[in-house]
Amino acid sequence: MVNHKNILLGVSGGIAVYKACALASKLTQKGANVKVMMTESATEFVTPLTFQALSRNPVYIDTFEEKSPEKIAHIDLADWADIALIAPATANIIGKLANGIADDMLSTTLLATQADVYIAPAMNVHMYGHPAVIKNMKQLEDWGYYFIEPGAGYLACGYVGKGRLEEPESIIEAIETHQQREPFLAGKKVLISAGPTREIIDPVRFFTNRSTGKMGFALAEVAADLGAEVTLVTGPVTIQSAHPRINRIDVTTAEEMHDAMHRYFTEQDIVIKSAAVADYRPKHSYNEKMKKQDGDWHIKMERTKDILQSLGEIKSSQYLVGFAAETENALEYGKQKLAKKNLDAIVINDVSSEGAGFGGDTNIITYVNKLMIEDEVALASKKEIAEKILTFIDRDMKDELH
Repeated sequence: MVNHKNILLGVSGGIAVYKACALASKLTQKGANVKVMMTESATEFVTPLTFQALSRNPVYIDTFEEKSPEKIAHIDLADWADIALIAPATANIIGKLANGIADDMLSTTLLATQADVYIAPAMNVHMYGHPAVIKNMKQLEDWGYYFIEPGAGYLACGYVGKGRLEEPESIIEAIETHQQREPFLAGKKVLISAGPTREIIDPVRFFTNRSTGKMGFALAEVAADLGAEVTLVTGPVTIQSAHPRINRIDVTTAEEMHDAMHRYFTEQDIVIKSAAVADYRPKHSYNEKMKKQDGDWHIKMERTKDILQSLGEIKSSQYLVGFAAETENALEYGKQKLAKKNLDAIVINDVSSEGAGFGGDTNIITYVNKLMIEDEVALASKKEIAEKILTFIDRDMKDELH
């Protein structure tokens, strides 16, 4: 999949630059057209001449060194690339990209490119685990950048742990695997709900739950990456998503989410309700803040509308998927929900299991379709879980299990 591809290899300054030499050579041997762009720091480890010899193309370093008066070099390279690969990617270049800083040729070019961008980090184990680096990588991942995780082992600094640049063969394999991914949702319309709802008590108080929306947003972003036109109805969350194929609808209450899901439902091919919607709301809410009084305060609650059941009652050609977040007898309760609400499939997870609770970046799920066929997915990132779920849905739709 890299044969005849235009690959821009960005090399930032770390001891792992020596591996980038082998990477440039192997990409060239596989038939890729490789152009290398180095940071000034990278040239302290390996000379540009080395990469020029290995890639058989000029090496780019200085934003203001314009080799042709007819072109702006960094824009021309940004447009030329089919794939951009940063290897090694230091904490510095990751931080620049995540914060929109363009102060050298590599960062400027990467902000301008529309190519798929792959990032292969390499740094000290403690740097890799620093909250700032984790936050920056998460931001880039949310924007659609693809990470090739470093390996664990002996590092040049003397530490042993995660942070070693992945081997060139593995980097190329990861890129080829991703490039081969079929956009199997192309032409499909997908409606997804995410996050919690808030049920208002008074202007300063509300009932809600622990959902952060991460699973729903992962589903929306992966579905969009796979070619779908996505409508995402989300409760109050802090997550941002800038994917061009996601139409985001923000709501607050269960009633608002019910109305939004029904408004868009009829035109959809796939509907996934991953939101954690409040089952109850205060029967009365107050326009002014309720003052503290002596004794207890009793709030009478009433049922909210069951969004998933109401969609199950009216569905026609839509493939309808629910979520069941349980703390005991998860599989049993999930299967009961699947049947009761006329679903095509349900995603069941035990939120009391380590790595599967609200707010984390990982999950563990069991996908069950209407024929009670079970697919278990072990601990993985929520994006990986999302791709598995969408793969199962696509498989079942092709088998006409709806």
